[in-house]
Amino acid sequence: MKLHDLKSPEGSTHRKKIVGRGIGGKGGKTAGRGTKGQKARRSIPAGFEGGQLPLLQRIPKLKGFTNPFRVEYTPVNLDALVALGASDVTFDVFVANGLCAKKDLVKILGRGTLSTPMNVSAHGFSASAKAAIEAAGGTTTELAKPFAVRPPASGNQHQNR
Repeated sequence: MKLHDLKSPEGSTHRKKIVGRGIGGKGGKTAGRGTKGQKARRSIPAGFEGGQLPLLQRIPKLKGFTNPFRVEYTPVNLDALVALGASDVTFDVFVANGLCAKKDLVKILGRGTLSTPMNVSAHGFSASAKAAIEAAGGTTTELAKPFAVRPPASGNQHQNR
């Protein structure tokens, strides 16, 4: 079966009723809307709920805050480093093994145990991860971040309120 062989089940689709095309036949003149009144005209705005406070006005406005300068790290735990089986773990090793993308910042976290010495290079280390790597006889090298003071703001002035 190919994509062009697919068909809708019998009776699942039907033609849309065309109304308001002259006085001949069904659906002419008032087109099923009755005579006069608000509902017979095009005067009801979108989202109108019959005088009840509309949903758009009921929901809270500007609650919370999204920090546009937040620095997000991709977490990598010690047990993932052990699974790599390399003595020198650099950023390129993380990318090659699919632990992060090229543009990501990597932070090493302390879940798992380390028995062999490892030289690890990453953008950040938790205190427990740094202690565990150095206790096993390895070294930690903190890589420079791609921004000087703070990362560029994401989005625009309307999104980051």
